[in-house]
Amino acid sequence: MFLWIAAAVVAYFIKGLCAFANTLVFTSILSFSTANAGISPIDLLLGYPSNLILTWKNRKKLDPKVYLPLSALVLAGSIPGALLLKNVDARVIKLVFGIVVILLGAEMLSREYSKKSMRSSRTVLAVIGVMAGVMCGLFGVGALLAAYISRVTTGGDAFKANISAVFIADNTFRIILYSTLGLLTPDTIKTALLLLPFALSGLLLGMLCASRTDESIVRKLTSVLLVLSGVSLVLKNL
Repeated sequence: MFLWIAAAVVAYFIKGLCAFANTLVFTSILSFSTANAGISPIDLLLGYPSNLILTWKNRKKLDPKVYLPLSALVLAGSIPGALLLKNVDARVIKLVFGIVVILLGAEMLSREYSKKSMRSSRTVLAVIGVMAGVMCGLFGVGALLAAYISRVTTGGDAFKANISAVFIADNTFRIILYSTLGLLTPDTIKTALLLLPFALSGLLLGMLCASRTDESIVRKLTSVLLVLSGVSLVLKNL
């Protein structure tokens, strides 16, 4: 149980800092000893109240033009997702998305060190938005959502507010889906409840550190986490 507690604190500390990547950290720490099917439902239950807290804290920066279309894309992602998973090897899809995430994260990091202000084209944003919705709807992976929202929001609070709002829509759908599939068992819920105080402690500590940290550092950390998310996807599916 100590490893689970440590994973919850560390993962949700990162969540408090950057508003995403908790799944990457949580899964990476626990995957050596536990199957993913036993990790994801618990992370889902821990993530739901965390997303509610982040959305409420940054509610003044919510933009319906950002989170509503993306929420719709995420929910709609289950439709093409069913077709893709039926006819295409899911590993191939994850490999492609992983490479895209690495490239986007690297590009975001280069922006932080560039003195020139660069604007993303509407076509690029549209492609990233659609891919983000499908990816999150398929696998619950929020890396592309982070890449998209970072391009259409200004400031860390706006980023956290809108990505957390999209995650709420995704979490709600997945809780219903997991319940239907029998993945949310009494033992799963019990474990999540035991870990929740530790996850929330990590989250609040991360939020506190984020409020006292230079925003450019947080953006750079976000870019690095995107690259790591992509690398993780690629390595797991080679």
